[in-house]
Amino acid sequence: MWTRGRLARCAIMTLLDAAADPAALVRSYGLWVLFGFVFLESTGIPLPGETALIAAALYAGATHHFALWEVIAVAFAAAVAGDTMGYVIGRRFGHRLLRRHGHYVGLSEQRLRIGEYLFRCHGGKIVFAGRFVALLRVLAALLAGAHRMPWPRFAIMNALGGLCWASLFAGAAYTFGDRVRQVERPIAFGLLALVVLLVAAAFLVGRRYEDKLARQAEQAEQG
Repeated sequence: MWTRGRLARCAIMTLLDAAADPAALVRSYGLWVLFGFVFLESTGIPLPGETALIAAALYAGATHHFALWEVIAVAFAAAVAGDTMGYVIGRRFGHRLLRRHGHYVGLSEQRLRIGEYLFRCHGGKIVFAGRFVALLRVLAALLAGAHRMPWPRFAIMNALGGLCWASLFAGAAYTFGDRVRQVERPIAFGLLALVVLLVAAAFLVGRRYEDKLARQAEQAEQG
């Protein structure tokens, strides 16, 4: 007998199976699928947006059912809109949550001020580079909002990152076909490993120079 709980589990499994193969969804429903995957990933939901972009570009190159510029435009619009939503969510709720519960993960008031200071100084680089790295693609906009990165700088770097990302990956998939799949995963893992190393190095340097960074953050607030 089909209970409500069993129906819910089946529905969730069906959705997960569908999300694992965006290429099939693109073939069936077109660029709406690409927009949905990239938009939701950019808001902070871990979906394979980049895989959907490559799948859409491969399908476009093989069938010419839609043009390359349409794939790029849809991915760009979805990335910008999704990151903007993520930024608003982070700004509206993330900052409050960090102040209220950050001490559970070692985020003191001083460290929160340092985070805001670093995002004011280097947030543009994080937002732009984050578009090319799976983990950061999900978190960058939320973190930028939570640390109150200035909106104009976020909007500019978000648009630049989204345009470069969509153009690069869609153009490569459209031009080189399935050969792109052979290098996508190694490059993605390599970039992720590099980010992990950089984060670990930044953490160690930050711990060592925390007081100095705190003074710089305080001076920036006052000046």
